[in-house]
Amino acid sequence: MAGGGIADERPLKRGHLYEHRFTPYFAFTCIVGALGGSLFGYDLGVSGGVTSMDDFLKEFFPKVYRRKHMHLKETDYCKYDNQVLTLFTSSLYFSALLMTFAASHLTRKKGRKASIIVGALSFLTGAALNAGAKNIAMLILGRVLLGGGIGFGNQAVPLYLSEMAPATNRGAVNQLFQFTTCAGILIASLVNYFTEKVHPYGWRISLGLAAFPATLMLIGGILCAETPNSLVEQGRLEEARRVLERVRGTKNVEAEFQDLLDVSKEAQAVKNPFGTLFKRRYRPQLVIGALGIPAFQQLTGNNSILFYAPVIFQSLGFGSKASLFSSFITNGALLVASVISMLLVDKYGRRALFLEAGFEMICCMVATAVVLAVEFGHGKELSRGISVFLVIVIFLFVLGFGRSWGPLGWLVPSELFPLEIRSAAQSVVVCVNMIFTALVAQLFLMSLCHLKYGIFLLFAGLIVGMSCFICFLLPETKQVPIEEVYLLFETHWFWGTIVKQRDQGASNVKPETV
Repeated sequence: MAGGGIADERPLKRGHLYEHRFTPYFAFTCIVGALGGSLFGYDLGVSGGVTSMDDFLKEFFPKVYRRKHMHLKETDYCKYDNQVLTLFTSSLYFSALLMTFAASHLTRKKGRKASIIVGALSFLTGAALNAGAKNIAMLILGRVLLGGGIGFGNQAVPLYLSEMAPATNRGAVNQLFQFTTCAGILIASLVNYFTEKVHPYGWRISLGLAAFPATLMLIGGILCAETPNSLVEQGRLEEARRVLERVRGTKNVEAEFQDLLDVSKEAQAVKNPFGTLFKRRYRPQLVIGALGIPAFQQLTGNNSILFYAPVIFQSLGFGSKASLFSSFITNGALLVASVISMLLVDKYGRRALFLEAGFEMICCMVATAVVLAVEFGHGKELSRGISVFLVIVIFLFVLGFGRSWGPLGWLVPSELFPLEIRSAAQSVVVCVNMIFTALVAQLFLMSLCHLKYGIFLLFAGLIVGMSCFICFLLPETKQVPIEEVYLLFETHWFWGTIVKQRDQGASNVKPETV
């Protein structure tokens, strides 16, 4: 297969013997696990709206407020360029990337549930601090605690969903994380639209309501079951089998359970999972899943648009209420796209969604840059027609991201890593993702100020590069059991020359380090 490099007949172990039936208990555990996405989504959506509210700016960033109203009727690329203001947003992500390493240890030793519960408690505390903030120090401390919640949640939830899901619909189940993320973003935009009218404390309501999804996640984390993979990893074998039977809806789980035991034996022999991740046999997983995809997800430019959608639309000549409404529309596109992706990902595969949506996103970024180069930046407001066109183009861009790099940026890394390095690798995934999220959040408004429309051409060029990365280096993982995904790299046209070929007489043993 060109690009994918997958042989027509994959070497399998016992995956073809797995059985499962849908059960209400399985649905409950997945919905509860997916609530972790709502924390990430709500904060992602609420931050940009709050930073565009006059009451918030007057209390904490009066210089930005005065600059905004000095030229209220002029469009201005640099109106919101303030590094302390962007630190309000990005401090959460710097915190998350540090906390994810603590989350890795907890996730491996105590299970996925423990990280979900700790993440919910941290997020709940941060929401309370932000809602009651009296100064910038309280705001930043609250954001740090919110970041801890996201660091723990994003570390554990994608693993939890991928491990609970059967191979045949693992893509759709894992994308519940993205669905609740998108739902959180959409709800946050709607909340901002109404609280913007509540003076002078509407912004406090917006920030404080983050406690609601955190409470749901805390309750769900207490009630839901631990994953069979984690229970086996902890040596709780009987409990692991009971949970596996319950989530699969059948007593005939011997093949899958035996695979879990096999990989667990190898996992227990790994004393330094972070060091093991860098060994040659895991080079494809490291490059694609731990470094490439989580970095590229942020370099699409989509999260910059979501962070600052209200600010962008105000800077492009929309009024305050219109900008919040416009961002609500684009966030609605993200939610619709996540549903589309859930329906298509296990039928057409990950690569197809990455590539076709990537082409759409490139076209949208180029179109945005061309319009702004011709019509914007001359001290005049954009015409109604041009403004509507920009909203439509951004809508289509978000629609493309929401069915590709958004959900797949979490799904694909979570299914690439074998058990012995899974929690450590997921920490690297979250860390890389948060580093680039924080950098993009911190630098976007400054880049918009200095590069002007060129920032959108930069994002278009980056999407071209990352689409080539997917085309040539990522094998298709749809419907492959999670414990057998590593086999795909042995038959891949490029990675097969890097990882050591399996010994012919030991078909059930993973290759040793080269």
